[in-house]
Amino acid sequence: MQAILLVGGFGTRLQPLTLTTPKQMLPLLHQPMIEHVVSSLAAHGVDRVVLALGYQDDAFRAAYPDGRCCGVELCCVVEPEPLDTAGAIRFAFEAAGVDDSEETFLVANGDVITDLDVTAMLRHHRSSAAQATIHLIEVDDPSRYGVVVTEADSRVVDFLEKPKPPVASNWINAGTYLMVPSAVEFIDSQRRVSVEREVFPAMAAAGTLRAFKHNTYWLDAGTPKAYLQAQLDLLDGRRGPAAAGVSPQASVDPTAVVQRSVVMAGAVLGHGSLVRGSVVGAGAVVGPEAQVLDSVVGSDAVIEQGAQVTDGTLIGEGFTVPAATALSGARAPSIVPSST
Repeated sequence: MQAILLVGGFGTRLQPLTLTTPKQMLPLLHQPMIEHVVSSLAAHGVDRVVLALGYQDDAFRAAYPDGRCCGVELCCVVEPEPLDTAGAIRFAFEAAGVDDSEETFLVANGDVITDLDVTAMLRHHRSSAAQATIHLIEVDDPSRYGVVVTEADSRVVDFLEKPKPPVASNWINAGTYLMVPSAVEFIDSQRRVSVEREVFPAMAAAGTLRAFKHNTYWLDAGTPKAYLQAQLDLLDGRRGPAAAGVSPQASVDPTAVVQRSVVMAGAVLGHGSLVRGSVVGAGAVVGPEAQVLDSVVGSDAVIEQGAQVTDGTLIGEGFTVPAATALSGARAPSIVPSST
């Protein structure tokens, strides 16, 4: 099976980490986020992945110069301009030759980390003869997502993107879809089209959209809190055996304290430093007596002596936090807040 991964966004919610690195190339534990996604798909028979690229597309090609990732063939296509979620699907479908096959193909958001059973979802999709099937999970607060209302036979009767409370269902669009080629006909070409706001509501109205309800591990890693949580979940063994957080290639002073944290290759933790519930990127330096708590320090950044970085702070690549400075819930370098 072929898959289209939507990886063209600007990643503004994760700035300043994404000022220099596209979101899906940010590390989760000790490998890029995209490798976690691709390896999960490969386990269910996906043997070709099309990357629908936009922002910083060269970073992906540079990382995988032989056109393979986790044993899977990679094909990179770059949108000439941002085409939104559905426009990107159609562009990748045509540009990468997915349309040469009559087979069902998969589409996924590149920042969704999940243990979805794609094999079971494919069986469900084929048994329903739907044009498209979307993975749903159940959440306590669905108002931030695409809310999906279904009939008993799994047919989707309504798709509401980020509705105001009260909502009609707690089942939400989880960002993985199975489509047959004819589903692409619902997407206008050569313009921005949203799969959530235009295509899925139209398919629901036509009666050709089905749902696969499967509560499993699922995380949209595109927000600071979730990006950090994805790392801690790997350390805690929520996705397989608990992983080691401190790279053997990191330099940790004997008096430094590391608690439930990721410390990547080449990082240096100085005398008396404390890193707790955090990520310290490759080559970053946490100076003597400095503290990093519940935060992310980007690669090659420097936290100077006695500085404190706490409460979900994001430190961008190569940035220096001066000695004795305290940052709480900050982004450095500072950026204009954005909700996209």
